[in-house]
Amino acid sequence: MTRNSAGVWQKAAVALVCLIALVAATSRLHAQESTGAINGVAIDPSGQSIKGATVAVTNATQVVRTTVSGPDGQFSITDLPAGIYSVQISATGFAIQTQHDVAVTAGVTTKVPFTLQLASVSQEVTVEAEADSSLASQLSPVKSVLDAASARTEITSSYVNEYTSPVTDFADITQAAPGTVTWSTNGVGLGQAKIDFRGFVDDDYTMTWDGIPFSDSNDPSHHSWAYVPAPAIGYVDFDRSPGTASDMGPANYGGSIHFFSPQLPDTTSMRMQESYGSFNTNEVLGEFYSGLFLHGKGNFWFEGHHMGSDGYQTFNYQQRTAGTAKFTYKFSDRTSLALIGTVVIVDANTPNNDAMRFQLAQHGDNFLLQNNYYNPDGTVNGRYYRVYTYHVPTNFEIITFNKDIGRSWHVETKPYTYSYSNHQHYNNNQYSEADPTYSATASAAVTPTSAIDKMNQYNRGGDITTISAASRYGVFRTGAWYEYTFTNRYQIGSDPTTWIDSPLLGSLKFHENFITRAVQPFAEYQLVAIPRWTITAGLKDAYYNMTVTQWASNKEVGLLGCAKTDTTQTCPNRVIHEAGYNSWLPSFEANYRIRNNWSAYGQYGRGSIIPFSAVFDVAGAQVTQAPPPTIATTYQGGTVLKLNRFSMDADAFHIHFVNQYSSYTNSQSGSPDFGLTYYYATPPSDTHGFEAEGNIAFGAGLSLFLNGTVGSAKYESGAAQAATATQPAVAASPAAWVALAPHDTESLGLAYQSKGFDFGFFNKRIGSRWEDDGPYHQTVPLDPFWVNNLFLNYTVRNSSHFDNSKIKLSINNLFDSHNVVDIAPNTSVPGSLIQYTPDPGDQLELLPGRSVMVTFQFGFSPKER
Repeated sequence: MTRNSAGVWQKAAVALVCLIALVAATSRLHAQESTGAINGVAIDPSGQSIKGATVAVTNATQVVRTTVSGPDGQFSITDLPAGIYSVQISATGFAIQTQHDVAVTAGVTTKVPFTLQLASVSQEVTVEAEADSSLASQLSPVKSVLDAASARTEITSSYVNEYTSPVTDFADITQAAPGTVTWSTNGVGLGQAKIDFRGFVDDDYTMTWDGIPFSDSNDPSHHSWAYVPAPAIGYVDFDRSPGTASDMGPANYGGSIHFFSPQLPDTTSMRMQESYGSFNTNEVLGEFYSGLFLHGKGNFWFEGHHMGSDGYQTFNYQQRTAGTAKFTYKFSDRTSLALIGTVVIVDANTPNNDAMRFQLAQHGDNFLLQNNYYNPDGTVNGRYYRVYTYHVPTNFEIITFNKDIGRSWHVETKPYTYSYSNHQHYNNNQYSEADPTYSATASAAVTPTSAIDKMNQYNRGGDITTISAASRYGVFRTGAWYEYTFTNRYQIGSDPTTWIDSPLLGSLKFHENFITRAVQPFAEYQLVAIPRWTITAGLKDAYYNMTVTQWASNKEVGLLGCAKTDTTQTCPNRVIHEAGYNSWLPSFEANYRIRNNWSAYGQYGRGSIIPFSAVFDVAGAQVTQAPPPTIATTYQGGTVLKLNRFSMDADAFHIHFVNQYSSYTNSQSGSPDFGLTYYYATPPSDTHGFEAEGNIAFGAGLSLFLNGTVGSAKYESGAAQAATATQPAVAASPAAWVALAPHDTESLGLAYQSKGFDFGFFNKRIGSRWEDDGPYHQTVPLDPFWVNNLFLNYTVRNSSHFDNSKIKLSINNLFDSHNVVDIAPNTSVPGSLIQYTPDPGDQLELLPGRSVMVTFQFGFSPKER
């Protein structure tokens, strides 16, 4: 090559580089001309900058960009296409704030300053709080949060709306969390379902709605068909731990399931919905969102619905009428008010006991009740459906008032009230002499005292007040929960043909009133000053006081020395007992942010349960010493990772339990204490295991959701015990499995979300479990079972006045499984109960058959075009 030719090539190369630079500069100039930016600063109420606050910019359908504020609180997001966005900002210890309708103009930087207010406990615990840049996390129906310091599952509003039955309840919604076990034998949402997880049965954990705990008054169990219907649930935070000191409730022993009402949008919309399907199930629902009014300070939402169903089980009719209303008002950036209330009325024909093994074999898997009033021999049929009635009205009201009182101090107070009234009539002899395959010692004929007139009624009122203060080092919180409850309970023998109660003393099973007072003061500090660390330590005092008044009765409560059928003997009119229970509950948890998308955590916590009122259910009600508090000590650690195409969280845990109680009812005829129920302490137990859940995004809206658990839940070995007046003999045993705790669970869900279409197939397997046989542990084996659900929806979104119009297909138990999911063994047979043998008198619970529901929803949004 000559020097001249080399020079030509050099000049050509220089010209090419200049051309590329000119094109790039022109492209950048064009991009700058067609895009804009958002910047701002995050400060606390005292004016100090907030470092590390997460900022997310979203459009109508997805998260567009995220960033983190710097040491001076400044943040900036550039190269945003011109349009309308929402900007959300969150920081540990502060309430989530969102500014809507932020306009981005080409070539212009829009300033969006934020003054973050201190978060109350209920404001921090929210599934919608974290805007994800991870595609896998965006598509996941169940999420985790990077700030988590305990094993938490966030069940999103998308899952609740798109991947549950239109007649679902809160128990069914929680199926999405790892390790949970729940079913309803009459069909999803068509009866009272319970939730078990990690071996915690219902009454071992706290449930809250918008931050307020709710439960039964004689024990901390829950009624899925009564309080908080599904339309009143926007999203769920499932915390499988005792939480921190600021977590209030009667049974943080096992954890807390936090339900939150729907978030209120800024725009007006309404919808009408009709759902119809299997078991002649029909639900009509109406809903109205006002959007902002009262000069942009007020917002209102109301929903009302009515559901009726024949139920999967024969003649187990169900009706529910409910309504929920919510109103919010923002007096200023420093003061706000929220009011919410719900009313539910349930009417049902559900009996007190399940069908027996021999009845299901004779009449089919869905047998429960019959519609023939008389048996062939002329006696009244003990399973005639009209002699079983439930009427359960409930109401729940919450006021939430938030105010920044200056100098970085914030106060939140939440007064509330709720009531429950279960008036039930049921025949106490639920098999019929017309069934020739079963022989029993008790008579099946209906008599003037064979039915029960039952009342369980209580009224509760209370308040949770939290005072917080922020500094450059972290957030200090203190406050207290106080609750007062009055309960009236009775059971009286009655004639099921007339519902006239018997006047005989022997017909009164029990009658009691009791008052419960709960007080839980707490203090905790959340340290955020150490880079990448959030450390929270606290202490709570859980105090309960119970005053019980019991009248002379037949059994269960307050025998007072009277014979069961004696109408002449002079007996004490009543006895009154009072007992207090106190537990100091420390907590410690830490979260370390390894990277912006990866965190690890560790936790130690203690939780307790309020002792059940049934500890007074002994002869004469003579409780000379209150039982010690039931305590669970939890150690757990885990990690959360969010990549673009993959997100996951995993945890390992160990829990030690002490002072648990079980019940034993003597059902052997002729025994002096036949029919009496005694409560006695079980051995301490230990539960440990591993849980994980994650989502994989394949692209084009398709993702795969997985979760699983494996663990062990066993009582500590116990020595042989001789029979006593309150407990039968117990044989020496090795470590026995805790009742209903699954060895493992596995879930797989395939979801597709694109252009208004939502498809989901969710498959869950529950591993082997054991049920107890009276006071004997690990005696009744329960085989694994599967639950398979499929959902297909099309929703009109963001395109017309008819936004949120929808057609939805829901199929529960897709493969029509009929597994036995629980067994109450027949303990009336004399002899040893230690070795379980299937008996025709066992009561069985089975999965309900396949349910298909179709929903037509008409949505209307009076938008200006």
